Amino acid sequence: MKMNHALLILTGTLLLGGCSSTTVSYGDPSETETVTVDYGSSDLQAIADKMADSMLASPATREITAGGRPVLFMDSIRNKTAEHIDTEAITDTIRTKLLRAGTFRFVDMSKVATVKQQLEYQQSSGMVDPASMVRLGKQTGARYMVYGNLSSIVKDNGKVKDVYYQMTMNLMDLQNGELLWADQKEIRKQAKTSTFGW
Repeated sequence: MKMNHALLILTGTLLLGGCSSTTVSYGDPSETETVTVDYGSSDLQAIADKMADSMLASPATREITAGGRPVLFMDSIRNKTAEHIDTEAITDTIRTKLLRAGTFRFVDMSKVATVKQQLEYQQSSGMVDPASMVRLGKQTGARYMVYGNLSSIVKDNGKVKDVYYQMTMNLMDLQNGELLWADQKEIRKQAKTSTFGW
């Protein structure tokens, strides 16, 4: 009897579990998402747009690009929040926006080890045709560096959770160490917990 009862419960659970379904759909990536107060795609887009637009419109950018497209190195954004945030996505999005504007050229320092390995292979393996071999000492050096920090302040009293994000970015002249441009983007989100759970 106990065996039949257990079998009946197991069968019912499997049938009910089989009745549930998940619907998947595409959404507009530029649409504001407010699922949680945590950092999300809307925040990434707002930060990247603000920083790229501000830098491109700055008097310093107009001055240093008057004679051509200077070379920049973009350091990874430092995550100073308590959240796990993919700051590489922020860095990539801002760099892409700046490149699309056609104002700057970039060197990618995140690939230096890979490039060095490939160049050493070409030079020392004896397997690469000397006519097509990339010569050492020909890489372009960056004149300017872009870097920044993402920080947050979180307040939570059990009923209201308030999250404040601040993104700060800077443009530095590597030749003399001068800061040519700086700006920040602030985002504040709030979540209120309902007493009745709805």
